[in-house]
Amino acid sequence: MLTRTSSQSLTGQLADRFSERIRNRLLAPGARLPSVRECARQQGVSPHTVVAAYDQLLAQGLIEARRQKGFYVRDAAAVNGTASMSMSFVSQPAPVPVVAADASTLIRGMFHRPSDKPQPGMGVFPPDWLESTFMPAALRRVTGAKSLQEFSLQYGEPAGDSGLRRSLATKLARINVPAGPDQIVTTVGATHALDIVSRTLLRPGDPVMVEEPGWALEFARLEALGMRILPVPRHADGPDLEVMERYCNAGEGHRPKLFVSVSVLHNPTGYSLSPGSAHRVLQLANKHDFHIVEDDTYSHLAPEHATRLSSLDGLQRTVYVSGFAKILAPNWRIGFLAASPELVGRFLETKLIATLTTPSLFERALAWCIDQGQLRRHAERIRLRLDGARGRTVKLALNAGCTLAAEPAGLFGWVDTGVDTDALTQRMLDEGYLIAPGSLFHARRPPTTLMRINFATGQDAAFWKVFARVRDQL
Repeated sequence: MLTRTSSQSLTGQLADRFSERIRNRLLAPGARLPSVRECARQQGVSPHTVVAAYDQLLAQGLIEARRQKGFYVRDAAAVNGTASMSMSFVSQPAPVPVVAADASTLIRGMFHRPSDKPQPGMGVFPPDWLESTFMPAALRRVTGAKSLQEFSLQYGEPAGDSGLRRSLATKLARINVPAGPDQIVTTVGATHALDIVSRTLLRPGDPVMVEEPGWALEFARLEALGMRILPVPRHADGPDLEVMERYCNAGEGHRPKLFVSVSVLHNPTGYSLSPGSAHRVLQLANKHDFHIVEDDTYSHLAPEHATRLSSLDGLQRTVYVSGFAKILAPNWRIGFLAASPELVGRFLETKLIATLTTPSLFERALAWCIDQGQLRRHAERIRLRLDGARGRTVKLALNAGCTLAAEPAGLFGWVDTGVDTDALTQRMLDEGYLIAPGSLFHARRPPTTLMRINFATGQDAAFWKVFARVRDQL
């Protein structure tokens, strides 16, 4: 909050808060700032102070004044430099099709937390949930003097550490995904694996079907590559097959080349694919000649018997993608893809062009964690702890007047707040909380009353108390 005991003037404090929010892209280009009167009321200052602060922002080229409409954030190209995240009240931003800026809000929040409070908008487990003794032990085993020198003084295997690929093949067999070590390529996290698939199978302008709501970063990533996104509504049992059929029956040059899907514990709804829906999706892929990339990032939280397209298809038209950052070690950045022998060589070429190889030390340590059963036991502990957190978070959300838009499962809850969550997000940031508004999970950011909640970080009663107060103000 603004303070009169600061050595900086109230005008300077207010201008700095908006400036930092804009530079960190927490206010997207085109977002409308609160009116002078509304900002003065929110911040407890005079309208003169607000006018002076807005004048400073105008002089810095961060905002523009539109006659009889108010003040708006200028295009991102006009905003140079970066600053740390800070907090300020702002009103609801006008919906704008700038998905990259919206996705970066969550990504930046992972590195620059708005406060020390639990952050229900984050997509990761709290650090103390991931603490273990076996991970340091695994690193010690592979960093002995001889091993360290061997790994450090030469490039690793192009496809990834052979020991890890053998371990992954065994792990995939338990969920009935048939992939030998030679069908697996390791990557720098699951996002890198998705990028390899896109860069190999697609060209700029190609149509790509993506589930909606879906992962905000996936929309941003595909748009950055120049792809044409075809949103497919996601239901409890799977994607909307009628919408997929319409896309597939479009004229030449408009038919989709790829479908990106999260079959198990879908982000943000928690839905899992039904066998019947999976069968029909594969029928469409075979009939209309498109590939499917199956993102199984949350496989560690799901039962092994859950329906997966890659299992039913045998990696003929599917490409399986997963990683370990969510469940084990975010900074190890280990992911992988599994594909048919016909495709895996092409994926490997794309990996070599982009990154050459991946870090063998971490890959060898991960193989030890898998082979010794440490990863499996760790995942079991996380799942048990998450079950308890999910129950507590759901109870708090219901008591705060929210409703659940999807049956709670996995790490995320899809919650209806009853108010526009774009506006709610900006107000909650001022209270030190980062939430994930539902508009981020749609290709064109339509206004919505939904938000995604992380069950692991959403079980804080203090958050829900602040949430209820701010929502009621809206």
